[in-house]
Amino acid sequence: MILCKWETLPDYMKNEQVKIYYDILSHKKISLFLKRVMDIILSLLLIVILAIPMLIIAVMIKCDSKGDIIFKQTRVTTYGKKFKIFKFRTMIQDAEEKGNLLTEANDSRITRIGKKMRKYRIDEFPQVFNVLLGDMSFVGTRPEVPKYVNMYTPDMYATLLTPAGITSMASISFKDNDEFFTDPALVDKNYMEIILPQKMVLNLDYYRKFNVLYDLKVMFKTVGGVL
Repeated sequence: MILCKWETLPDYMKNEQVKIYYDILSHKKISLFLKRVMDIILSLLLIVILAIPMLIIAVMIKCDSKGDIIFKQTRVTTYGKKFKIFKFRTMIQDAEEKGNLLTEANDSRITRIGKKMRKYRIDEFPQVFNVLLGDMSFVGTRPEVPKYVNMYTPDMYATLLTPAGITSMASISFKDNDEFFTDPALVDKNYMEIILPQKMVLNLDYYRKFNVLYDLKVMFKTVGGVL
């Protein structure tokens, strides 16, 4: 990817806090280019490797419950661009209309096979297509729905300088946080006031450490965490 000129950023991103991280990334343009090259190569390779497993998973989803195989949801990525994220459906059809946007602990909307897929992050396999399209990267801040992005603090907007990611150190550190989602009435509050601020500290620290080798380290750590 190529870092755009500061002047072309959306107005809400042009603040002092974002400028700090923009300047950091402006000195890593070669790494940003190599990151995109690696994303393209790995996504193409994984699409070939995962083609048959994804076909089998699709059949299992269809047999397990009624509804679409692929779940699509509007998320926010680079420079505030909206896109459709792809996931294998792990919940009942139209689950968003029957509860919170975030999944609660022991959420009754999750299907039988959905529980297994979530545990091993299999539901995220289709996101290799998002990576190939350029809306996502293998490593980066997890893409949020517009509702939460609209509540970002000024420094959080810096995470929109690069593509949203499938995994990150924040995703690894906060993969088990069900204790914050036991009360449906407090799901949004706990996420915005407790979890997201802590995740954003790690997401912003990523820019300081970022290079292609660090991305590979995060990917291997993700695989190790899942296993």
